[in-house]
Formats: sequence, structure tokens, C-alpha cells
Amino acid sequence: MQQSTPPSRPLILGSTSVYRRELMARLNIPFDVAAPDVDETPHDSETPRDLALRLAAAKAHAVAQQFPHAIVIGSDQVADLNGKPLGKPGNHERATLQLREMSGHAMVFHTAVAVVCLETGFSQVDLAPVRVQFRDLNDAEIERYLRAEQPYDCAGSAKSEGLGISLLDRIESDDPTALIGLPLIRTCQMLRAAGLMLP
Repeated sequence: MQQSTPPSRPLILGSTSVYRRELMARLNIPFDVAAPDVDETPHDSETPRDLALRLAAAKAHAVAQQFPHAIVIGSDQVADLNGKPLGKPGNHERATLQLREMSGHAMVFHTAVAVVCLETGFSQVDLAPVRVQFRDLNDAEIERYLRAEQPYDCAGSAKSEGLGISLLDRIESDDPTALIGLPLIRTCQMLRAAGLMLP
């Protein structure tokens, strides 16, 4: 397979997420990974949408401060159930409660991406919302799913790229990788605007 032309500037993904790293690898361009040091506590009265946008930009800028010559990608996802943000459950009990709450409901996953290069002054941030309709789930289904996939590091407690797809009735999005954690269509648009050649 022919590789894309290497970027003239280093490209850094400002995220520790294995899902975002796997998505970035699809673009077939070299990149490094750096962990952003960002407080993810929501501000008072901050909407899930605004939280995702703020954190994506904050993560990109935090890493860019360490690597001002690099092009840095930051991203964040916040699950939104009727205006209530749902984070990563972290354990089985909280995941069970989340899935019970989402059963039969539509919710929005706000996935934001930011691309920053301090040396050139480039900075863009955008949002790729995904509307997801959950089926009516009974406790036995929830328990079987969680035991099988253990999605405790996923906002909303379900992996749509895996068995979690069986919990859903419908997904509506114009950027299909956004639900996994990084909207690649928007990311590619921003990287081209920042000076990278894709493909």
C-alpha cells in the first residue's frame, strides 16, 4: 500500500483514547500521541454541546503548548440525554444505570474536534453530532451486553462499532466515525486547511 506524503510538520493526536488512535491510523499518515492535561469538569450551566467544543479545543491547545511547531488534534465526546451529560460509566453498576436510563430514548452524542498549530496561528474547532435511538431494553439484555463487551470506558455505555449496535434502532449522522470518538470527515477537512495533503 502506498503511503501518503508525510506531513511537513509533525502531527500529534492529543488524546489517550485507543479508539481515536485506531481511527487516526485509517488516514495512513504518521502521527504521534500526547496526553492532554485538561480538567474535564463541566462549567455551571454548560450544555453538553458546549462542553464537548470547549474540551476539544482545550486538549488541542494544551498539547500545542508543548509542541508549538506541530499540528495538534484534540477531540472530546459528550453523550447528551435530554440536556443531561452522560460520561464514561467506569464500572458495571453505573453502566447498567446509564443503559436503563437510555432505554427507549433518543440521545445525541456531541463529538467535537479541534486542530491547532501555534506556530502558524491555525486554529479550528467543529462539532459532529450523532443522534442515536436506543431500543427498549430489558434488564437481561443490558446484563448480557455489559458482560460481553464491558464498555465502561465509553460515554453512554455502548460501543456502536461492536455488539452495542444491537442495542440501537437508528443512528443519524453526516460523519459516521464521530460516534466512535473522532469525526474523520471533519478532521480531514481541518487537516487540509492546516496544510496537510490528504489523501
